[in-house]
Amino acid sequence: MSNAAILRPDQLPVTERGGGARTVRLVTAELGSTRLLNGITRFGPGASIPLHSHNCEESVIILEGDAVFEIDGVTHELTRHDTTWIPPDVPHRFRNASDSAPLAIFWTYADVAATRTMAAT
Repeated sequence: MSNAAILRPDQLPVTERGGGARTVRLVTAELGSTRLLNGITRFGPGASIPLHSHNCEESVIILEGDAVFEIDGVTHELTRHDTTWIPPDVPHRFRNASDSAPLAIFWTYADVAATRTMAAT
């Protein structure tokens, strides 16, 4: 029998990230994953996460809403289904571009030992 899992985000714990962002972790090492992590982060209107980097590759898909994506000091406007690939150790962040609608992103890290390092402000 496999250890496959079906995950229902609305039934999983939510982690408050501060600044109006909340994360639901989906595939994790605790679940049995040996190679990747993923989850969904939701941003309230105007919310953002601080500039940061990871020790591994990351990919993000915009599930709903409009985002401002900052990477290497350059900003990009993203909308539903736009997808990013971010190399390790590259500072980046996402911000909800709307002052009235939510933003949701689906993120995947290419390592179960992914770390987050906040950039100097």
